[in-house]
Amino acid sequence: MQLVKTIGIILVVLANAVCYAQENRVADLKIRGNKKLKSSFIKKITKVEMGSALDSLLLEEDIRRLKRLPSVAHAYYQVFPSGANTYNVFYSVEENFTIIPQANVYTTNDEEFAFRVGAYEYNLLGRNITFGGFFQRDIYNSYGINFRAPNLFGRRFGLALNHQNLTTEEPVFLSNATADYKYNNTSYEILGLYQIDFKNRIELGINYFTEDYQYLSGATDPAIPLDLNVKKLLYKFVYDYDNLDYYYQYVSGFKSILNFQYVTSRDVALPEFAIGWNDFLYFKRIGKKGNFANRLRLGISSNDDSPFAPFSVDNNLNIRGVGNTIDRGTGVIILNTEYRHTMYEKDWFILQSNAFIDAGSWRNPGGDFGDFGDTQNIRVYPGVGIRFISKKIYNATFRIDYGVGITKDATNGFVFGIGQYF
Repeated sequence: MQLVKTIGIILVVLANAVCYAQENRVADLKIRGNKKLKSSFIKKITKVEMGSALDSLLLEEDIRRLKRLPSVAHAYYQVFPSGANTYNVFYSVEENFTIIPQANVYTTNDEEFAFRVGAYEYNLLGRNITFGGFFQRDIYNSYGINFRAPNLFGRRFGLALNHQNLTTEEPVFLSNATADYKYNNTSYEILGLYQIDFKNRIELGINYFTEDYQYLSGATDPAIPLDLNVKKLLYKFVYDYDNLDYYYQYVSGFKSILNFQYVTSRDVALPEFAIGWNDFLYFKRIGKKGNFANRLRLGISSNDDSPFAPFSVDNNLNIRGVGNTIDRGTGVIILNTEYRHTMYEKDWFILQSNAFIDAGSWRNPGGDFGDFGDTQNIRVYPGVGIRFISKKIYNATFRIDYGVGITKDATNGFVFGIGQYF
């Protein structure tokens, strides 16, 4: 009996050896076309490697992973026979220029001119590390510095560090009037980054910040202090599901980003609260030159009856043309939908038109869900825009949009920026 078992084991081992020998394998993986992006880094984050099984699904996944990198404009693979059941795999990469200026300019009727400029390197050391900063002028001066290395500790683990000193003039909405405050937020943040698999990743971290409010003008309320300075801790969790596919300026697929934060506080005027929102993005190619793009944001926070509510209505964030922080709320529903059409494409240059509708509604601080249907809270802004795009520079999309409000007490205005609006 023992002899029979031994013979059986030997036969299984031999059968596996035969199958292994007959299975197509990767003899070598070669990287072509990259100049700044390190070949060693590409091999670190991709799954196909020398000696692995030749799997077309893994090849496609690796290429999609490479096309998501800021430093890669386009990528493709080729397979050539090397010997009996062995093949050489070539990953060909078209690189982007990755030292990118940042610029956002926004204004509306009767409002101050505001802008943000900066510069970022999206491929520091050829290893997909982002580093840079910005300067903002929105009545007051502000700045920020950011570092992000998604693959600092291997294919799955990374780190992000952020610091900002942001000062703006913020409207504070009292019961029957509005006051203007000088607002400063100085923060230091550290995040751990983890990629679960190709489509799923999470971020987890902590942000230590100080909020400072100084009364400038407008209405007052005995219950609302004229000056506030509060130190806070923010605990952050982000879950990102990404199933997007890129072909130069065209995007297809679905993406969901969940952001949850819990903020502690020691001042009753700025109480501790929880806030969460989810962005759902859907893109679809229309014919050869069209792209249908959509973003739905659903957000909710602790419903404190406070003039310092966390969700703002702002044309540089959610509704193009509405103005700079014209309202606040403790809940939000926003839909941005647009059609992008390539009007002209020659070599590296693309001219793209854009027609959009931005719509949203907010829950008033201390209010209920019926506020979302209140006509005073609903804003609808259709508009048109144009895009100047470079194929060879990461995120090099200069956009100009003009939004026109069609709801109660509407405004209109231009919004300028670098990168698609979403």
